[in-house]
Amino acid sequence: MTTRRDSLKTLGLATGLGMISPFTILASGNPVKKEKLGIALVGLGYYSTDLLAPALQLTKNCYLAGIVTGTPAKAETWKAKFNIPDKNIYNYENFDSIKDNPDIDVIYVVLPPSMHREYVERAAAAKKQVWCEKPMAVTAEDCQAMIDACKKNGVGLSIGYRCQHEPNTKAYQEIVKAEKLGKVVSLDCAAGYREGRTDHWKQKKEMGGGVIYDMGVYAIQGARLGSNMEPVAVKSAKVWTERPEIYKDGLGEIVEAELEFPGGVTGKIKTSFGENVNFLNIVCEKGTIEMEPFSAYAGNKGKSPLGEINFPFQQPMEQVYQMDQDAANIMGGKPVMVPGEEGLRDIRVVEAILKSAESGKRVVV
Repeated sequence: MTTRRDSLKTLGLATGLGMISPFTILASGNPVKKEKLGIALVGLGYYSTDLLAPALQLTKNCYLAGIVTGTPAKAETWKAKFNIPDKNIYNYENFDSIKDNPDIDVIYVVLPPSMHREYVERAAAAKKQVWCEKPMAVTAEDCQAMIDACKKNGVGLSIGYRCQHEPNTKAYQEIVKAEKLGKVVSLDCAAGYREGRTDHWKQKKEMGGGVIYDMGVYAIQGARLGSNMEPVAVKSAKVWTERPEIYKDGLGEIVEAELEFPGGVTGKIKTSFGENVNFLNIVCEKGTIEMEPFSAYAGNKGKSPLGEINFPFQQPMEQVYQMDQDAANIMGGKPVMVPGEEGLRDIRVVEAILKSAESGKRVVV
């Protein structure tokens, strides 16, 4: 692991973040002057344990202040490991009382997708800033309700698209946005890994399972960011499984789709729980941008006729970039980089893909 000094140096180069002076925000309705935001993680599964908690030991604009878990043994382990005071440890029953805790400025929802709406709405009602892991929710209706709840309560909502904060993603986006290789003609994107678990929420339809919600969102993001456009339709889509004993009731283990963008630009995407695949090829008028991997936790890199794209960093620096940038924007009174509307756009595409696969027809997004 890189040292904290090296990590922050890298972070400064990648995001342009400078030193942040003390600031005033509204927490629980009262002005509070702080130099760091206190983060409470809701849900202590793999992502919180192996990535977010370690990242919060490296961040300079925020820190791990509290946890919400339904497992008392986990609460004790985290309390001892991270020196979390009892008053900052919550369960799902007493969660709403977090509104009275001035130590907590941001609630980060890291639960199965089917639970996102409830806990984002409850976090917003507690008047806390809200971060939510991807996928944002299971339906576009839920996404909109989450956005509305945060607006109603005057708090921000950011979706945990870590890749949008890291320098390699920013680099290929800049090439596309500035048309340094001309206009985008087409693209091809895939994101997947061999999922060995058989009784996880990812295999349970009622919890938001299926590959299109998990790895599929990366492929959709690749197509959207890589084209710098929003898809207007799903031309065709196919959803299937090669392990029906695991992915039941029509739940997709593998999904392929062809997206239509304005100007006749096409994007083919694939996502899979059956194979390790991670690439993004953006065909432009004057050459191709090739990223492989394009959305990994570390090691993202690529090339184009303009040269190499390779800003190396180690896990969990993407999460450090993400949380420090979001915290800095909150402190500076600026909009977050990846608002709830961004998550809503992806889920609209997800719904169109599933509808196209079921009907066999072109579906407008």
